[in-house]
Amino acid sequence: QVQLVESGGGLVQPGGSLRLSCAASGFTLDYYGYYGIAWFRQAPGKEREGVSFMSMNDGSTYYADSVEGRFTMSRDNAKNTVYLQMNSLKSEDTAVYYCATGRIPTMDKRAYDYWGQGTQVTVSS
Repeated sequence: QVQLVESGGGLVQPGGSLRLSCAASGFTLDYYGYYGIAWFRQAPGKEREGVSFMSMNDGSTYYADSVEGRFTMSRDNAKNTVYLQMNSLKSEDTAVYYCATGRIPTMDKRAYDYWGQGTQVTVSS
């Protein structure tokens, strides 16, 4: 049974940093083939949007324009965990952040079959 559990959210001041974790179970990241794993976020009153995704085949990553250069996605196969390092945070980054996995590495949320419960990130002074 595939499960994803996010952690690491919290309250941070503008310009600060947070690292989110997504612990996976029911599958192993290093034998996942051509599937994708991604981070999405949803702010109040807005649609869920893609933040970044990783191709499990070669570890290549892609970022939304709004976070390019500030966020970095990585994985630790030994811990079966994916991370999202978020630097230079802005108030507009405030949202619930979700980890998801599916058959295609893409920013399209419709491609993802499994989702975590989400972790709240609040950027405020």
